[in-house]
Amino acid sequence: GRGGGLEPIPADSGEGRGHPRQVTSLSQGYIQRQTSEVRNLKLPKSLRSSELQGPGSPQCFSVRADTGSLLIASLYSITEYDPRTGQVVSEASLTADSFLPEDGSGMVSACLATASGDVVLFNLNTCQLECVGSVDSGLTSMSWSPDEELVILTTGQETIIMMTKDFEPITEVGIHQDDFGEGKFITVGWGKKETQFHGSEGKQAAQKKIQPAVAWDDRRPRVTWRGDGQLFAVSAICPQTGAMKIRVWNREGVLQATSEPINGLEQALCWKPSGSLIASTQHHPNKHSVVFMEKNGLLHGDFTLPFSKDQAKVKELLWNSDSTVLAVWLEDMAAGEDGQVNSHIQLWTVGNYHWYLKQSLDFGRDPQKAPVCVCWDPERPLQLHAVSRSWTSITYDWGWMTERSPGLDATDNANVAVIDGEKILVTSFRQCVVPPPMSSFELQLTSPVNQVTFLCRPQGTNQVAAFTANGQISIYSQGRLTKLAECFVLPSKMSGIYLIILAALLDDPLALRQLLWLEDELFVGVSSGLLYSPFLAVLCFRAAVEVDGVVVSVVHCSQTGTVALQLEDGQIRKLVWDHPEPSVEDWRDSSGCRINFPVPCVQTALCSISGEECLLGLTDRSHLYAGDTELASNVCSFAVCNDFLLITTHSHTCRCLHLGLQASLASDGSQNDETLRRVERGSRIVTVVPQDTRVILQMPRGNLETVHHRALVLAQLRTWLDSLRFRDAFECMRKLRINLNLIYDHSPKVFLEKIQTFITQLNSINHINLVLTELKEEDTTSSMYPHPESSSIQQQPSSGQKKVDVVCDALRNAMESMDPNKFSLSILTAHVKKTVPELEIALQKVHELRAPGAVSAEEALKYLLFLVNVNDLYEHSLGTYDFDLVLMVAEKSQKDPKEYLPFLNMLKSLEPNYQRYTIDKHLKRYKKALLHLSKCGQSEHFGEALQLVKEQKLYSEALKLYATDSVHYKALSCAYAEHLVEQQQAEQAGLLLWRCGEPVCALQAFAGSSSWRNAICVAQQIPLPPDQLALLARDLAEKLTEQRRYADAALLLD
Repeated sequence: GRGGGLEPIPADSGEGRGHPRQVTSLSQGYIQRQTSEVRNLKLPKSLRSSELQGPGSPQCFSVRADTGSLLIASLYSITEYDPRTGQVVSEASLTADSFLPEDGSGMVSACLATASGDVVLFNLNTCQLECVGSVDSGLTSMSWSPDEELVILTTGQETIIMMTKDFEPITEVGIHQDDFGEGKFITVGWGKKETQFHGSEGKQAAQKKIQPAVAWDDRRPRVTWRGDGQLFAVSAICPQTGAMKIRVWNREGVLQATSEPINGLEQALCWKPSGSLIASTQHHPNKHSVVFMEKNGLLHGDFTLPFSKDQAKVKELLWNSDSTVLAVWLEDMAAGEDGQVNSHIQLWTVGNYHWYLKQSLDFGRDPQKAPVCVCWDPERPLQLHAVSRSWTSITYDWGWMTERSPGLDATDNANVAVIDGEKILVTSFRQCVVPPPMSSFELQLTSPVNQVTFLCRPQGTNQVAAFTANGQISIYSQGRLTKLAECFVLPSKMSGIYLIILAALLDDPLALRQLLWLEDELFVGVSSGLLYSPFLAVLCFRAAVEVDGVVVSVVHCSQTGTVALQLEDGQIRKLVWDHPEPSVEDWRDSSGCRINFPVPCVQTALCSISGEECLLGLTDRSHLYAGDTELASNVCSFAVCNDFLLITTHSHTCRCLHLGLQASLASDGSQNDETLRRVERGSRIVTVVPQDTRVILQMPRGNLETVHHRALVLAQLRTWLDSLRFRDAFECMRKLRINLNLIYDHSPKVFLEKIQTFITQLNSINHINLVLTELKEEDTTSSMYPHPESSSIQQQPSSGQKKVDVVCDALRNAMESMDPNKFSLSILTAHVKKTVPELEIALQKVHELRAPGAVSAEEALKYLLFLVNVNDLYEHSLGTYDFDLVLMVAEKSQKDPKEYLPFLNMLKSLEPNYQRYTIDKHLKRYKKALLHLSKCGQSEHFGEALQLVKEQKLYSEALKLYATDSVHYKALSCAYAEHLVEQQQAEQAGLLLWRCGEPVCALQAFAGSSSWRNAICVAQQIPLPPDQLALLARDLAEKLTEQRRYADAALLLD
């Protein structure tokens, strides 16, 4: 298909064929993407090519999407040029009368429009021309729709011609229409605009006349399409008022809306590809702004350009294809002493409704080096092309990069620097999280900032250097602690400005890129094959190292000091910079094999994996590589912090992996997998606070969120516990709601050995109580927080005791030996939290609290009521038989005194043993009740004792309390025998009766159980008469026969 349209610039010469023609550039489709405010535009590579020379000077150019070559048109020719090879692919003269025949179907061609009115196709295969039409009044602009199905031509007669891709006319309408359009606003009868309220401007605002267009306006209409190709906008100067007006049309050529009258509206016009806003510029009495309009013509936001009144004029506005960057092409209004004007290109991004000036390209005053054509690449959203008057083409490949301080120790403040024109917005995330566009503090410079870098030297990573558009490096070091907005930050103060004289800087902007600050007075930068002169001031030129290839990234490792380079084809090199003669060598692994990335990566970082230094890289296709090994294929951002690799994925998770366990990236993680955490869709890692647990994420809408990743938290806790920093570990676990059992479970032996250190560090009754109350038998290191594979698992001691009892006893013993009065409440907690609560002991200790310096008994009792149910505590206080303690507890309960006072008074009136019996029976402690009842008197209360024994089946316990020759023992034995008979244990009952002197009852029990030997012995002891003995033997033999015990029956009958 055709490569879009090339828009013309009016010229005085160029009538008809065979004469010079002026032409310009084309545009393509778009991709929607979000913008992140904490990232900067960094220049991985730029390509400058000055080999092309042609007749005249370039008038316009376009990018061929399929090959990446440039189509450059001048007054005399059109040339297809490949800047990567420096070769002319094809060329045709616009002054010759050679045209293609009309049957050139299926050709790949570019479309040109001339000021004289010709529409010409340039065949890219045959390098020939074909005139497909002509307009007598001439053409002022041309624009193809994004889908390349329609083309819009504006003519010298102020009309719009809409044609198909085959140049068949669809409609022709006038640019200037009296009607507003189909989207005309509906009036509700509130009067005219002139009579309405005009705010602070007063009624005179209604009489203000619209100012005519500025004098430098080229009076040429601009046409811009919405990204979906359904609407296009045309700006033109109104013949009646002389002011600029913008009209919106649909693809059928029907007018939709007309912009409201706007004073100072200028010529630049560009519709945001995402379709939301139309960008233009406006000249105010006191400022110069880029303004945005909706499709109905109403203003919708603006931002101010950093220029004073009448300082610069905006030639064009250009959105990139994914709507994330707006390029502003400017030119100074006033000429310098040499009579020349300065040219600039500024790149702006927006986030949280704030516009950031990310890059400022200053092309100087040389007219031969000033850009005459600028456009974005239609396929690569962050690739910008420019062609100068001297036919030099420059291609800038930008990339998003978060500038974060590289420190790995606690002195690093986790700084993130954001470029915003002449300011650097710095946020210290260790102290506070400030949402963009705000920051912890700002660094004000005198020139727009293009690059920011932090010092790589350990202990100095909070120092920042800025490389500005005027070729200076400004260095800032951390100042004194200052309190700002209720949070402590360390604002930076300037410590030096150093000027760099680069031969390359005289040729094109940003010739020095990938600036890296290695040491206090040592910088490393990349320049595209151009030598540079010595640094001035303290900075001195040291050496230049030639690299065979285009360097697209430079990274440094703070731990090892290694500097790694990545070339544009993915090759990895190592820069040996700490030698007298710096050199570049291949990157090799421990076995000596060369390691390269399979594909180029847009983000790189150095780390150590299993003891071997490795370069990590993330591609624009979300593949994460460690050298030539692919680790994951759905990564959207990553960061390396200490021994951990953190990534966010397109499946909306944040993984934190130990660098020795990268193989676990392939797994999805189990339920208790500490490496996995769900995050919001589109989250990106901003920075990780070193030696901390915080990870700063940015959401697609721009807000920042702090998460404490479980893997970082547990790793930090394990480090603290290993170094016996119990207080730091406790505070972190308390704040982040980590189960406190981990303090013991991590290393039980060490905890028990250092338990006094633990108590001394916490030094808080409440904190110790909190640890005790959270104790569980569960081993958290195997259930909730399993150890990573690289950690050694601490075995629990196998003493046979339960964990809760072991910890409670150990803490209690330690506190009692240190200061029992100070830790009295914690000692009570240790008694209560055991698997079998020792409430009586705890209550007794409460009752004994009389020492000075200790809490009062009342306060201790009140504390116990938080741990134990008041009714249970009341009953256990009864079990101490201490009525003062019972009254103390009862007063704290919700019981009515009418309920417990009569009961207590009744108990006080009883004999002590019977009193305790009554209390134990009330508390259902029947064994203790029987013991106390047995002491009350053998005869007086034996009936109650016998009844209690029968009800609670305490026969064995009761027999131990009475003498074997007593009547009570005999009565209990008979009762026990009856119980045994009921339980089908008649033989045991018979033995019991025989022993207590009841042979007749014993004989019945033996006979019932067919225990014939015991029965015959008892019968002989009674003794029974011979006939009764014979009858007994026959009865027993009959029972034995029924039980098929024939041998016993025969022996008995014999």
